[in-house]
Amino acid sequence: MWQQDNTGPYNAPASTSYYTQQEPLQFYSQPQDYYAASRTSLDGQVQGAMAQQPAGFGGNMQTPGAWWTAFGTGGFEGEPPLLEELGINFQHIRDKSLTVLNPLRGIDEHIMDDADLAGPVFFCFCFGICLLLSGKSNFNYIYGVGLFGSASIYTLLNLMSEKGIDAYRVGSVLGYCLLPMVGVGAISVLVALDGMFGYILSTLSILWCTYAASGIFVVVLRMSDQRLLVAYPIGLLYGCFALLTIFDGKP
Repeated sequence: MWQQDNTGPYNAPASTSYYTQQEPLQFYSQPQDYYAASRTSLDGQVQGAMAQQPAGFGGNMQTPGAWWTAFGTGGFEGEPPLLEELGINFQHIRDKSLTVLNPLRGIDEHIMDDADLAGPVFFCFCFGICLLLSGKSNFNYIYGVGLFGSASIYTLLNLMSEKGIDAYRVGSVLGYCLLPMVGVGAISVLVALDGMFGYILSTLSILWCTYAASGIFVVVLRMSDQRLLVAYPIGLLYGCFALLTIFDGKP
């Protein structure tokens, strides 16, 4: 009969054992029986430990909220939402868009403390899609003029102001203030703007975008006495976008 041997020169006596209980001596008819019993005990311990894990990704995936936790934008304790990590805040995008659409109301001085490019990139994309639907494929002109114009306005503002501003905020303000021009682009899908109606509508959109952008820059940089100087180059920039909505852009 083969048995589990707990005696020998390398086994500590019962009085000095590190275990609180001594397992009873068990006899097995074959060595395979001993290994099978050990395997069954180990499987039971593993299953018990897995059952005590919290629900979530890597835990008990059979719970109803496990898949939402794994693939959602939140749910992990102590982890920020995915959109927040990407710098996308829909509440801030909404507030800045409403500020542009209603430039006559007071502008918060700290409106651009949390600058982002998610809204501006989306508006530029929508502007390009509207022009594409009207038969004008001007994506390269839109991003080229936007990049060159933002760099020029950034240089001018830092030369004119004492406080200074970074290029990220300049691009954010100019992108958000493009929103009225996006509306003109949407109208160009339905009505041809190469006429008096288009000229008047484009002029109004230029004034709207310029007034909103210059107002934000003046408030943020505290340049109330230099608003006309700030508005002039901004108006030229939005005038280029207006030309893209009226004309095809091809030679």
